[in-house]
Amino acid sequence: MNALPVVLLASLIGTYLDLFFVGKELYSFPYRPFPTIFSVNIAFTLIVLPLGVLLYLYICDKLTERNTFLFIVLIGLLASVLERVAEDLGLFIHSTSWKHFYSFFGYSAFLWLVYSLYQWMKKSLPKN
Repeated sequence: MNALPVVLLASLIGTYLDLFFVGKELYSFPYRPFPTIFSVNIAFTLIVLPLGVLLYLYICDKLTERNTFLFIVLIGLLASVLERVAEDLGLFIHSTSWKHFYSFFGYSAFLWLVYSLYQWMKKSLPKN
């Protein structure tokens, strides 16, 4: 399965990005598993993100390259909107200096990187 290494790498990248941004106090997770141990929401980075990336790669495999680009843009927009919903639900808090278009560009770049790595892995690894 070519997707597994990319999914694991995406989870690690997501975790480290969260650690960085939480450390810079740009956002925080008020409700998270084991809050005395982890400053990030490990349920998201270890469960939701890997499953989401797996679904994303599955869908991208079905799309043309042009439609994959449009899909990445759509997910970036959706992520920006869902962050606001998460804030309204109290699951996520951003600093006053945070602009939600940062999330659009961040998620879009992250998804492009994940897709590019996945494409590279598909071409590089021998087929069984």
